[in-house]
Amino acid sequence: MTTPVGIVVAVAAVVASVVLDHGHLASLIKPSALALVLGGTLASTLAGLIGHDLRSVLGVLRVVVRGGDRNDPGGFTEHLLEVARTARTQGVIVLERNLPEVRFDPFVRTGVELVTTTSEPERVRAVLEAEIEGMCRRHEVGYRAFRDMAGYAPTLGILGTVIGLVQVLHSLVDPAELGPSIAGAFTATLWGVLTANLIWLPLANKLRRLSDAEIAYRELVVEGLLAVQEGLSGLSLRDRLVPFLPPGRRPDEWSVLHRRAA
Repeated sequence: MTTPVGIVVAVAAVVASVVLDHGHLASLIKPSALALVLGGTLASTLAGLIGHDLRSVLGVLRVVVRGGDRNDPGGFTEHLLEVARTARTQGVIVLERNLPEVRFDPFVRTGVELVTTTSEPERVRAVLEAEIEGMCRRHEVGYRAFRDMAGYAPTLGILGTVIGLVQVLHSLVDPAELGPSIAGAFTATLWGVLTANLIWLPLANKLRRLSDAEIAYRELVVEGLLAVQEGLSGLSLRDRLVPFLPPGRRPDEWSVLHRRAA
């Protein structure tokens, strides 16, 4: 919810600025400027994509609409700590039955299948890191598209202003109309800068942060599964995993720090 709320608040700030300056909101709504900036931005971005990139962009749009990060690194760590002790006595096969993330997270499922079918940690790490690399490339297509839109929009706004000024200079008949005509020409620049900084850049930044969070979570999964395969459990496993967690999501963080200080 933070993304739509942030965009709405930003737009409200722009509206409040206009109202406080005793301006007229209707003067900012110019269909030709909006058509050029929005339509041109979307078309220019589409022109720079290839076939399967469009599918990725549509996918990240669903991510933006759906909300924030669905992964729970703290929860995964707690679940793995619970299962690891049993895995030491019954084998890593218990991960398939007792680790909840196996049922709904394809990456965790793949990792568990690897650690239960091979005794080579290097192969497990290589396969899972290749999965992470592929995910990074897919994510990059999405947030780069929005970043490109943030670059196209102001340029197209300037183009719209130039077009408007050319038309003004071709019709210098009534000097009284000169001021409003020039003001109207600059609405394209306004919408270009506004959409770039209030919509496209925030969306690109959110997608980049979600991607970074997903990478961090998957790195935690890799280290955790390899540690269980290695036979670690209890405090040794927790010490291996805690550094991968953000401070506010570390399980029993204060007890760990107290034990280490002692």
